[in-house]
Amino acid sequence: MKRSVSILVFVLIALLAGTTFVAQTVNAEKQDSKKRSKDTILKTKKEIQEITITDTIVEYKGKFKPFKKSAHASYYADKFHGRRTASGKLYDKTKLTAAHKTLPFGTKIRVTNESNGKSVVVEITDRGPFVRGREIDLSRKAFFNIASSSGAGYIKVTLEILQK
Repeated sequence: MKRSVSILVFVLIALLAGTTFVAQTVNAEKQDSKKRSKDTILKTKKEIQEITITDTIVEYKGKFKPFKKSAHASYYADKFHGRRTASGKLYDKTKLTAAHKTLPFGTKIRVTNESNGKSVVVEITDRGPFVRGREIDLSRKAFFNIASSSGAGYIKVTLEILQK
């Protein structure tokens, strides 16, 4: 199974580089066609060309309405990873989510770091933060996408709500 995953990754890398080829395992050539393992991945040139990879840029329809300036943002502790949020979804520190005390679940917010101008769009999935003076709790990924240093525990941000 590991071999087939590594072959698939190799094929995708080759596609990104603009080449096509036939991927076969070394053992598959030696084995009789009846005895080939299920893990062997055989791709023809035609099958490889049919795979399409799209860009991961997300475009939001609507306008961002200013909500709050100079808000203090922090990030969830790792101990909450995999636990249920107030909305019922599982918290995943690798997703772009956030917690806010009053905004409705599913609200999209653009969070912009005031010190470096970096921004990220997150979805409200939880309630909190429950620390005085903090306005929003970001997932670990969202926080470090906009933080200027990895040693920061909280940052000043501007919040804007996506209006549809």
